[in-house]
Amino acid sequence: MSYCQYCRNLPPDNPHRRYHDEVYGRKISDDNELFGRLILEMNQAGLSWDIILKREAHFRVAYDGYQIDAVARYNQADIDRLMQNPGVIRNRLKIEAAIYNAKQILALKEVHGSFIDWIEGQQIKNKEEWVKVFKKNFKFVGQEIVNEFLLSIGEMEGSHESDCPIFQQLNK
Repeated sequence: MSYCQYCRNLPPDNPHRRYHDEVYGRKISDDNELFGRLILEMNQAGLSWDIILKREAHFRVAYDGYQIDAVARYNQADIDRLMQNPGVIRNRLKIEAAIYNAKQILALKEVHGSFIDWIEGQQIKNKEEWVKVFKKNFKFVGQEIVNEFLLSIGEMEGSHESDCPIFQQLNK
């Protein structure tokens, strides 16, 4: 059985292998989890994914279980709290972007019903168009962040190599 190149030789209990096998490239049906994935991808910018995987549980707690409504209400005290939290990435721009993006998602939900419906309703197939749409609506969403976010949620093809068993599972 072959796997994607980056995790081919990793043991099954390795965090990257677990993420590859259980999370990456799979559709998400909950807006809050989708928002959580966006937070993780934004925070990975300039860092290794290993750091993010090891801190995911801390992010989940620090950002109120990725509850969009809660994060959208964050104020300066919440920003200060996150800036003091060693379990998350203490980057003010990333923290403020997560709050801004939560507010944007709430606005999109009013029009489209859900964050998921907004994404699926875009009918965009190439990365460049996706980046433009994300930059129009969100902060701290460059080309790599948008690309990895969309791959990780199964919205764009290419999350798994064609001979990977997870690719086979996802394409049944």
